[in-house]
Amino acid sequence: MHEPRLLDWRVRFGVLALIWGFSFVFIKVGTEGFAPFQVTFGRLLFGTAVLAVALVVKRDRLPRGARVWGHLTVAAFLLNALPFSLFAYAELTIPSTLAGICNATTPLWGMLLSLVALSEDRPTRVRAAGLGIGFMGVLTVLGAWQGFSGVDVTGTALALLASFSYAVGWIYVRRTLSGTGASNLSLAGSQVGLATLQLAVVTPLFTSFPKSVEILPLLAVIALGALGTGYAMLLQYGVVAEVGPTTAAMVTYFIPVIATAAGVALLDERLTWNTPVGALIVLAGAALTQTRPTPASKPPTTPVAGNIPPADAATLVAAERVGTTDGASCRA
Repeated sequence: MHEPRLLDWRVRFGVLALIWGFSFVFIKVGTEGFAPFQVTFGRLLFGTAVLAVALVVKRDRLPRGARVWGHLTVAAFLLNALPFSLFAYAELTIPSTLAGICNATTPLWGMLLSLVALSEDRPTRVRAAGLGIGFMGVLTVLGAWQGFSGVDVTGTALALLASFSYAVGWIYVRRTLSGTGASNLSLAGSQVGLATLQLAVVTPLFTSFPKSVEILPLLAVIALGALGTGYAMLLQYGVVAEVGPTTAAMVTYFIPVIATAAGVALLDERLTWNTPVGALIVLAGAALTQTRPTPASKPPTTPVAGNIPPADAATLVAAERVGTTDGASCRA
């Protein structure tokens, strides 16, 4: 039996979509005052703080066993440290709107990787068609017919690589962290904490302490971590437990829409016709890759914390042990 909620799950779902959608704006603003690695370290630090408080309040225990911590260290790199840093570097040269759309390609990369990495998740014709449609959408967003003019190739490649890293990370998690006995909150908090330690080592090697700290970039980094990496995880944790991973996974499709609207409205980013049209094609393809031929029994999948659309190799699937078998976690 679920504990009573102060807010309806639909309200919390909407807040979750808004937080993750605005995360790309926060990244862009943060990089105006800090180096990309500093933005990533800050978001992880504040995200860890929120999750640590939640662990203390719920009196949850940290995972046990060197093997589990080893796998969490790899997951922290693939789902947090690496993609968060890549998105921060990407937004030095590409608009937040494009970064948000690139993020939506994660299910497509997951589908592509499942061809060789997840034998139990073989594609159907519909899902294969979704993969092709999705990547056609990417080409539309980038304006392939006009030679990708006006698009920073390096920044776009970094954003797509970040999304690819999410897909690899979710496949790794499905293979290594199922059935650990630890709660999703405990695993997520530990993972984000490990990613924070990884950035704490890397950041001083490639950056120097800023000579001055501007208030707006600082607030953006705090919001990115406390809201997008910490509080959003707790929101999704509750939504999935209440309505299940299938419904919760729909948040993935709102994120690029909100990211695009926020970038245009708040950052005055330029929007050409092919960007929203391509984004819709990407989302349509991603949705098709998530279709399942039969409602076969779901293998237990342990959700952990990632970036903004999170999802397992494709969307959000997981097993939560809080009175229900459904659970999940998103990246952000």
